[in-house]
Amino acid sequence: MSAPIALPNSAARRLFLQRHGLAEAPAGPAHGADLLALIDRLGFVQVDSINTVARAHDLILFSRRPAYRPAALQRLLERDRTLFEHWTHDAAIIPAPFYPHWQLRFHRDRDRLAERWRRWQRTGFEAKFDEILDRVAQHGPVSSAEVGADEARGSGGWWDWHPSKTALEYLWRTGKLSVTRREGFRKVYDLTERVLHPDHCTPVPPQADTIDWACNAALDRLGFATSGEIAAFFATVTPAEARAWCAAALARGDLAEVAVEGADGTPRRAFARPDVLDAAAAAPAPPGRIRILSPFDPVLRDRARAERLFGFAYRIEVFVPEAKRRYGYYVFPVLEGDRLIGRIDMKAWRDKAVLRVRAFWPEAGVTMGKGRRARLEAELDRVARFAGCERVAFDPDWLRTG
Repeated sequence: MSAPIALPNSAARRLFLQRHGLAEAPAGPAHGADLLALIDRLGFVQVDSINTVARAHDLILFSRRPAYRPAALQRLLERDRTLFEHWTHDAAIIPAPFYPHWQLRFHRDRDRLAERWRRWQRTGFEAKFDEILDRVAQHGPVSSAEVGADEARGSGGWWDWHPSKTALEYLWRTGKLSVTRREGFRKVYDLTERVLHPDHCTPVPPQADTIDWACNAALDRLGFATSGEIAAFFATVTPAEARAWCAAALARGDLAEVAVEGADGTPRRAFARPDVLDAAAAAPAPPGRIRILSPFDPVLRDRARAERLFGFAYRIEVFVPEAKRRYGYYVFPVLEGDRLIGRIDMKAWRDKAVLRVRAFWPEAGVTMGKGRRARLEAELDRVARFAGCERVAFDPDWLRTG
């Protein structure tokens, strides 16, 4: 057995950022076919409801294409139907040509979700399936607010669903319904055949084809990965299926083993295409411009991988008591070149047209000289305009260098 290919940390970072659309200058068109191509390149864009500055999917796209505006994504989703909304590891916006491969997920989720949700939610949601489907078929799209009017609402908050809401979610997660649009952040559902183009709904690929597609697509978008990371990318194939796929591809010579050097110098075994060193050498050096990333940016989706590769320990401290937090509960990572140089706590006060910067914590070894500070402030001006704010306001002690 040959020794694994040694992939130095600098080359690994460059390749990883290139595959995630962060190795080139943030510029270029951000609508229509160009925006669709960017999302295809990423594989999907995560959706999240938090809007302290901008929605996660919007900030992910803006950080790569500053010309991006949310209406361009809405057109692709709701008018052109070249994207659809579903689930990877979380809610996501996904290229519509990928939809046939989601049939495997629908099949696997039918029993798994039914069993889980019988324990998690109130009973009775399965009895609502035919009623919900008939209503949508006869009367058109519905949201959760328009069904189950006579059903008791719990006091458990966001995730305390009444039976008809659970039925809607289940029918969406298993492919009978699709999200046709959002009103605010509320999903509106319709029959899948009325949302997606027929070419994207049929035929259903054999399971082996979907596993092969998902593993190839994941590896090509990561540059290098363990079998577990390949499985986790779309969260559709199982870890065992990804391990078997890697072993077979390695035996055919379609993959090579690599030793990826971490930020601390420690190598970690992974898989890559045999030409990984050429691909890394061809990847451009990321520009020095500072970019503020979404906490759900695909570069940071796997927190452990981000720490190994960039030496950047990042967590969202939602459930940590404020008195025990080192940072704010929802802080934005800051990228400069191929380094994550810090994290920033900021919030758009739209009623005052102000982006308020509460704090910026540089990483160890990052000095905030005049040039770097000017680049950070220039990026904050860009983010402020994107968030609908007219100016940036800094708290007196915002620069936390101590």
